[in-house]
Amino acid sequence: MTATLYLLPNRIAERPVEETLPASTLEVLRATRCFLAENAKSARAYLKAAGHPTPIAELSIVEIGHEPKNELIDEWLKPLFEGNDVAIVSESGCPGVADPGATIVARAQALNIKVKPLVGPSSVLLALMASGLDGQHFRFLGYLPIKEPARTQSLKDCEKQSARGETQIFIETPYRNQAFLEFLAQTLRADTRITVACDITGDAEFIKTKTAGEWLKEKTALPKLPTIFAILSRPIQKTEKKAHSKTVFHKKQGAFWRQA
Repeated sequence: MTATLYLLPNRIAERPVEETLPASTLEVLRATRCFLAENAKSARAYLKAAGHPTPIAELSIVEIGHEPKNELIDEWLKPLFEGNDVAIVSESGCPGVADPGATIVARAQALNIKVKPLVGPSSVLLALMASGLDGQHFRFLGYLPIKEPARTQSLKDCEKQSARGETQIFIETPYRNQAFLEFLAQTLRADTRITVACDITGDAEFIKTKTAGEWLKEKTALPKLPTIFAILSRPIQKTEKKAHSKTVFHKKQGAFWRQA
């Protein structure tokens, strides 16, 4: 008889675990002795902070990395067939959501292993909740391309998609936060709303939604902390589409001028 594969959320900011994790999740954490961790070092620190009763050195903590190798998954799941519960834990947030874990869960499902998600913080969902943007239809896209022109084209495509009523959500490397916000504000339509959710649940938590034009005027200095960005464009009216479709470009004296 197999045991249970738990999906164990981690803190997304350096706060006491009781502030963002319910007692039921912590109870499972403290009863589990086998862990599949994105990063073994951070997992050990997390389990210690959560008050695991077993000495950390006596726990089984297998590092799976950011991209778990498929050929190792069956070996990692063996303890379950020996009656031992196993928990997947990422560096922050929820395993399998913008973090590794999905391929392991897929294999567990194929092997008919019981999978149990535990309650905990997700920066993507918390940012969406506080954004005021469309929470019924949304898409998480991770990182935009780094190089141009793919970067700008990708953002423009996302803005078009959001105009259909779908919030677009991104992440960026913390040291690029400021440059990324400036890129969003300069590239998007002036009335497209941009949410910046920085250090969610942390001491420096900062969540604001403004239009691209307002962000340009405000010139906010963002800290180099984990941040979620989201955008939502207003729907393009039929009259705007019609006007745009009639735009004609003419060449005159080596330059282009536009006639709508």
